[in-house]
Amino acid sequence: MNHGADLARRYAEHVVVPLLLGRWPGLPYATARLGSGSDVLGLDDLTSRDHDWGLRLTLLVDEPMVAAVDALLDAELPDLFDGLPTRFATTWAPHGPHQVEVASPSGFVTSRLGVDATRPLSVADWLALTGQAVLEVTAGPVFTDTDGHLTAARERLDGYPDDVWRYVVATDWVRLGQELPFVGRAGERGDDLGSRVVAARLVRVAMHLGFLLERRWPPYAKWFGTLFAQLPRAGAVAPALHAALAADDWRDREAAICRAVEHLHALQADVGLPTAESATGPFWDRPYRGIGPVPEMVIASIADPEVRSLPSGVGSVEQWVDDVDVLMDPDRRVAAARGLGQGTTSRR
Repeated sequence: MNHGADLARRYAEHVVVPLLLGRWPGLPYATARLGSGSDVLGLDDLTSRDHDWGLRLTLLVDEPMVAAVDALLDAELPDLFDGLPTRFATTWAPHGPHQVEVASPSGFVTSRLGVDATRPLSVADWLALTGQAVLEVTAGPVFTDTDGHLTAARERLDGYPDDVWRYVVATDWVRLGQELPFVGRAGERGDDLGSRVVAARLVRVAMHLGFLLERRWPPYAKWFGTLFAQLPRAGAVAPALHAALAADDWRDREAAICRAVEHLHALQADVGLPTAESATGPFWDRPYRGIGPVPEMVIASIADPEVRSLPSGVGSVEQWVDDVDVLMDPDRRVAAARGLGQGTTSRR
């Protein structure tokens, strides 16, 4: 099958770059297949072709050149390449212009993240990121980067700074602790549907924690399970998570979640983060399981006073917001993260 990223590489090499350098020899530029689309993750298939798929390319040039380069392509691109149209409708551009996204490195990165990762990021900037937004900058192939600006931004986004990483890991443990006992409590009262709903929420949190412990960015919902299964160590908990979702009895459901959580706890020790004697334990005198003092131990290992002062259990924007329209809007994400500490009680 002709995958979108391979198509983009040939399109850049045979059409777009010759036009660019034919007009402006020596112009600094980068070409890549970045942004939205399953082909950025290398996961496009025949179904992917029903919308927003085709001759798409990211072309980055210095800001003063963006308009001129876009105009050149609009005027000079052929109608077809490799049997496919160079101009076609997408969900964001229904009138079918060419789909070479021309931008500056700073402009492109900011359009995806809401913050400019061509420069150092603040703590609030890091917490405004979602895994999907970062993957739209870092996951796809870069074909050429003559001045290195795009490469530098991608390297900066390789993972959270250490203390911010500890904070978001601790947040997922807090989230697990907030609801793990409810799997049993709801089930014991005969609310099997409620118990299943809580279990499903906990499964998602456990998967998110797995991405964090592997220092990988999680994608949005469509590919969340696919990429989780590819994690070399955290992916091993998938059978336990499947068992939790399939269990017909709350006791089996709770036990499966606890198996997954204990495995992640062991992985946490392997990656050098603090751990407790056990990840789970009794929940007061009730016959349910809860989370041990894992989040407190991780928070205690944070050195940066700014990060230590962040509100407990809140974390990054994708840990406390699940509204798709917010998570897909960089400006809304940044505004939410900027207000993270306002009106909250910090740990200090």
